[in-house]
Amino acid sequence: MLPPSRTQLGLFFILLCPANIIGLWWAVGSPLVMDPNSICRKTKRLAGKQAELCQLEPEIVQEVAKGTKLGVRECQYQFRFRRWNCTSHSKYFGKILQQDIRETAFVYAITAAGVSHAITQACSMGELLQCGCELTRSRAPPAPTAGPGADGTAWEWGGCGDDVQFGYEKSQQFMDAKSKKGKNDIRALIDLHNNEAGRLAVRSYMRTECKCHGLSGSCTLRTCWRKMPHFREVGDRLLERFNGAFKVMGGNDGKTLIPVGDNIKPPDKQDLIYSADSPDFCSANRKTGSLGTRGRVCNSTAMDTSGCDLLCCGRGHRDETVVLEENCLCRFHWCCVVQCRKCSVRQELSLCV
Repeated sequence: MLPPSRTQLGLFFILLCPANIIGLWWAVGSPLVMDPNSICRKTKRLAGKQAELCQLEPEIVQEVAKGTKLGVRECQYQFRFRRWNCTSHSKYFGKILQQDIRETAFVYAITAAGVSHAITQACSMGELLQCGCELTRSRAPPAPTAGPGADGTAWEWGGCGDDVQFGYEKSQQFMDAKSKKGKNDIRALIDLHNNEAGRLAVRSYMRTECKCHGLSGSCTLRTCWRKMPHFREVGDRLLERFNGAFKVMGGNDGKTLIPVGDNIKPPDKQDLIYSADSPDFCSANRKTGSLGTRGRVCNSTAMDTSGCDLLCCGRGHRDETVVLEENCLCRFHWCCVVQCRKCSVRQELSLCV
């Protein structure tokens, strides 16, 4: 299996780990400090559609950066109790991206979904001149047996629906650009598939929201619009796909992917796929991108992936008492300040040995 191109890795490091590329660094929960002009100026290897976006629509690149960070933060949430916890440590994260394992499939999918979600959200918020609310004039109404108006109430499309198609297309334009050049190699086909699975986890699960209009609280007319799923729902859905990911191999023609093993059916467009088995992530190993689990907090009573037996890889755990400072006795003072005291709290932790 061919490794991703230097350009692909460069793009991920620019968006995920900018410290190595442009001297910037972000931590989860902190504001994203990234100027799209810096990304485009420092990344001379960008070409084609990516370079075109940089030159003509730098504000889109800003949303790409936000969406990538959104995806990585969701990855870290979804994998917080697993041996590999989606670390943002650049040296180790880069090694993960060079492998074609299930974890890499999730990273590609969640970042493509994050970019699509962030751009669509920016459209709805009026932050981009190229797009806005979804156009609904040409859309046919839903069947009368389902959706708004099923009870006979009159309704119409209105409000500000999310233009998910615009976000989908821009995510596709930026995230898929480099893989398409080598679309006859198996790794590129896998990356393109997982990118698409991520975008579909947003686009295929739009929900309809409605607001009632009428006198005295009646609902004689409903105005309805379509909204994206919350990104936590996207992450939950992609984690389910991760747990049921398909292992594949390349066909003889170099253009198709064939399921490996006793899979009853081939993967569909929303499934995640990979071609190599993951390391166990128990011990630190720079070659595989594993930080190991030594020192990780585990749950001594849980039987799932957060439990000490699984997370600590059978090495056992030790209990430790730590003293933490928390805000307490908070009071609101007019106007408008909340003042708190600092209280010490003892907490029992189980740590992998």
